[in-house]
Amino acid sequence: MINAAVVGLGWWGKHVCRALTANSKSMRVVRGIELDPDPVVGLAKEIGFQLSSDFQDALDDPGVDGVILTTPHSTHEELVLRAAAAGKQVFCEKPLSLTAASAKKMVKACADAGLVLGLGHERRYEPAMEEVARIVKNGDLGTILHVEGHYSHDKFAPLDSDNWRGSLIQAPAAGWTGMGVHLTDMLISMLGPITEIRAISAKRVLDLPSGDVVSTQFSFADKTTGSINVVSATPFYGRFAVYGELGWVDIQEMAHPEDIGPTHMTICNKEGKRELKIFEPIDTVTLNFDAWADAAAGNGTYRFTDMERISNVAVLEALAKSTQTGQAEIVDN
Repeated sequence: MINAAVVGLGWWGKHVCRALTANSKSMRVVRGIELDPDPVVGLAKEIGFQLSSDFQDALDDPGVDGVILTTPHSTHEELVLRAAAAGKQVFCEKPLSLTAASAKKMVKACADAGLVLGLGHERRYEPAMEEVARIVKNGDLGTILHVEGHYSHDKFAPLDSDNWRGSLIQAPAAGWTGMGVHLTDMLISMLGPITEIRAISAKRVLDLPSGDVVSTQFSFADKTTGSINVVSATPFYGRFAVYGELGWVDIQEMAHPEDIGPTHMTICNKEGKRELKIFEPIDTVTLNFDAWADAAAGNGTYRFTDMERISNVAVLEALAKSTQTGQAEIVDN
């Protein structure tokens, strides 16, 4: 059992606390860190953890085995490096960082300290996504030619213009850091690093500096092409598709941690025959945390590799640059 401190008790930090308390078999929240603790005193009483405002309190607490970082993206590097130096296991929400150089530094610090660096990409644990990964790995689609993704919701629509989730510095390229990074994480895990990306972003209806629409085109080392679109001002919609020479797989999703519903998958073979599968929702957030906690305790291997940890951040960095230059950018893997 990993005793954890959740650092940053905003919307997502609260969700993590409640999910782990209700469902985790491998983790327990024993401390919460929040710069302004007064609004979350009730949460601390509800969950039963000690509350304070200083991250160092978690690092100095011998009863804390690991820290869970649900803080603004630009703070991740400092907090991960401090936790690694203190010998605490680290789980960091996505994106791990905002530049490849920063991600490489964080990954090295954890590796050198013998720690397992967890990542908040729970979508890898969705049954439909796992099934697509299995189909691709088994070669059922033959040579992969193209991939597509769409991940949109309106969770950011009510945010004030000065909220960090809409900042050009903290969250460049509209909703990419909240949504698009999940899809590129999945693709990198299946097809390897993305090598080049072109992106355009627009500010249409939201009062957020980072905008509300981002659209990308990219390619992998083997010349497989892909595209992903993200909208931050429309009701939830998710789609993920892989096209190969022997068939295709298309996922239509109706699930979000706060809007639960089934996922529909269509599989088409070479002859054009289609098969429909329906996957009921599960708590993938807790599944990811439990897998990390088990690996940190020496029980099993966490499914994220250092290449994947770094490469997805490199894609974000190149994508953000492309929205500014208007040019295709090489990904610094």
